[in-house]
Amino acid sequence: MERVSLDDLDPAEAMDGVHLAMMAGGESMNIQHVAVEPGAVIDEHSHPHEQTGFLYEGELTFLVDGEEIVVGPGDSYAIPGDCPHAAENRGEETVRGIDIFSPPRENPSWQD
Repeated sequence: MERVSLDDLDPAEAMDGVHLAMMAGGESMNIQHVAVEPGAVIDEHSHPHEQTGFLYEGELTFLVDGEEIVVGPGDSYAIPGDCPHAAENRGEETVRGIDIFSPPRENPSWQD
């Protein structure tokens, strides 16, 4: 069993105001913590991994297939692999949550 505490990690600023920390992982999936500051934008991107997530603070507006989808505390979401998506924190509170990737996201470009 692997145990990874968020307190032991040094999050990377993947883009302005977007802080990511890779956490535990296995053969089929891994998890990362995400913190998105007010006003921060995650540009449209895609990846081969399925991405599911859960927010526990703040509100994030996803842009998927021309549709805006607002996700808030207590909400989960799922994004299919290779689906272009973007997100913005339009609120005044930092968004905090987790993302789970399958297959595992190995050495994302923001970790280089």
